[in-house]
Amino acid sequence: GSGKGTQAARLRHDFGLTHLSTGDILRRHRAQRTDLGRQATSSMTLGRLVPDELVISMLLQELDAAGPGGFLLDGFPRTTAQAYALDRPLGKAGRRLTAALFLDAPDAVIVERLSGRLTCPRGHVFNARTQPPARPGVCDHDGEPLSVRDDDRAETVRRRLDVYHEVTEPLVGYYEERGVLHSFNGLSTPDAVSEAIRGSLGLAPATRFSRTPSEAVLVHTPGARGRS
Repeated sequence: GSGKGTQAARLRHDFGLTHLSTGDILRRHRAQRTDLGRQATSSMTLGRLVPDELVISMLLQELDAAGPGGFLLDGFPRTTAQAYALDRPLGKAGRRLTAALFLDAPDAVIVERLSGRLTCPRGHVFNARTQPPARPGVCDHDGEPLSVRDDDRAETVRRRLDVYHEVTEPLVGYYEERGVLHSFNGLSTPDAVSEAIRGSLGLAPATRFSRTPSEAVLVHTPGARGRS
């Protein structure tokens, strides 16, 4: 809702990072009806956080498959407990988080953006208000039907934001204390946010991470410091 997915995709493309989106990973497990996916389904559809041990198990599988190199975590960790749990296996693998990117936006804007989001079965995303498809209800890329995911419905988004403020927002202070937090205005245009991220991280447009095991970037969960 704050533009996190857009910025994650740009960072992956521009700087050669392996993109690990916990939301995509969870939805794939659900679609494939894996044991982990079935356990996560009820929590996701109700807008609740999936239990830490499930998320961490899925993420570690993806990190092992990706191999060494720079990576981008999108939407994880969501709790300070997850942050602590993540630090240990990363340290054992000789990796570390070098930046936490926080895109700040008011709750009302996030509800409006997410409740208008349309998704096709293959993962292409549109927005009924800001980026509608050429044909209503049909994906421009593959002709698949578009729908609003259960966890993007307005009432579910509001519950997710309540959980965010209670459980996830403390991560802003956690990473600020570690000296790796970079905050950005989620209401700015995508290009402006991208430029601000590059400037904050000291990256020119042509820069690529060296993809050593120690390098990582985290894109923080969308949310707002206030509830306006």
